[in-house]
Amino acid sequence: MNRFRMIVALALIYMMFAILLNSVGTVILQAIVSFGVDKPQASLLELFKDLTIALTSLLVASFLPLLGYRRAMILALAIVGGACMLMPLYPGFHTTELLFTCIGVSFALTKVAVYSSIGLLTSNKAEHGRLTNTIEGLFMVGVLAGGWIFSAFIDHAAPANPSWLNVYWLLAGMCALVIVLLAGSRMDESAAHTEKTNSMRGSLLEMLQLFLRPLVYVFLISAFLYVLIEQSFGTWLPTFNNEVLKLPNAMSVQVASILAGTTAIGRLLAGQVLRRVPWYVLLNICVIGMGVLVLVTLPLAENVVARANVGWFNAPVAAYLIPLIGLLMAPIYPVINSVALSSLPKPAHAAMTGLIVIFSALGGTLGSRITAIVFSRFDGIHAFYFSLIPMTLLLISLFLFKRETDREGALAPISIGLAAK
Repeated sequence: MNRFRMIVALALIYMMFAILLNSVGTVILQAIVSFGVDKPQASLLELFKDLTIALTSLLVASFLPLLGYRRAMILALAIVGGACMLMPLYPGFHTTELLFTCIGVSFALTKVAVYSSIGLLTSNKAEHGRLTNTIEGLFMVGVLAGGWIFSAFIDHAAPANPSWLNVYWLLAGMCALVIVLLAGSRMDESAAHTEKTNSMRGSLLEMLQLFLRPLVYVFLISAFLYVLIEQSFGTWLPTFNNEVLKLPNAMSVQVASILAGTTAIGRLLAGQVLRRVPWYVLLNICVIGMGVLVLVTLPLAENVVARANVGWFNAPVAAYLIPLIGLLMAPIYPVINSVALSSLPKPAHAAMTGLIVIFSALGGTLGSRITAIVFSRFDGIHAFYFSLIPMTLLLISLFLFKRETDREGALAPISIGLAAK
């Protein structure tokens, strides 16, 4: 097994999908000006992406070991690479809907394969935590890079210019390069197979049996609420910057990419903080801090007046404060994922990851849809204030999650593994 090459391949494919998945906010903004759709219709792109992710995960996650994780990733890249080439060839909102449908199918295959491969490439909980945190951190680096890549193709003088669609030629080429890397890599997947997972019926039963564990319930609720919050900000921040803070289209995308940067930094710092602070204490501090930041920052975004020569040095203060929420959001997702997956045997990782993907997709769709409706009927400030509700619910679900990990005796070893990151 070529361990190093496979880890590099996992990181690159995850970064590739970070660019594609989180381009939805930018594409929503560009679809409004380029294709003439309204906000609720544009928000359907999130629906096409996330519901497809959920449906695909439900259908294939439990028996993906039968196909093979490496083959699944190659297939995912081929699907999404072909969809990217259609965008500049047949520009239009329906093509964009098809693109995000393909992204959803491909990411479902990829995430299950990547998370399950982490278990095959690591030998203990500490290694699992470190590699999970590294790959999730690089995912956010991909999100950050994606904002700048897309903004580089947007015509500052004429945002509706279809030249921005040429970015998809670059993305299709990147998919091809990662396919070549994966095709030349090898990974021993024998540990992912048992008598149950070697048949479709047994693999499906493996997933259903996970619902017998209370830990799984509270974990999935926590993941759902986190992604609901994350997607509310991540998807609609470019439009918030443009319409509420009166920034130009290209700059709105660039400033929104700061959120990805702060999230990447936060995930790298979290590993060091967890050496001294228990994971449950840290996550509670983060959620409460997110709420405080929302309450302090949003009043500064009110009554902003449009200016002709707005730039990085004279943009509203709120444009730089809101992305700081990424520092506080950062540790939540990797930590709860590592706690949940590390407590399960390796053959169950694909099924559990499938459930993670399904509930994360549902949370992302619901968060984006609610934000779009509030944004359309009221304004972006009220839409972001709404995030305080799922933040409160997340505090409750984290309490229940900790209680279940205590009951199973998993809290101490998992905390040690995460602290080693």
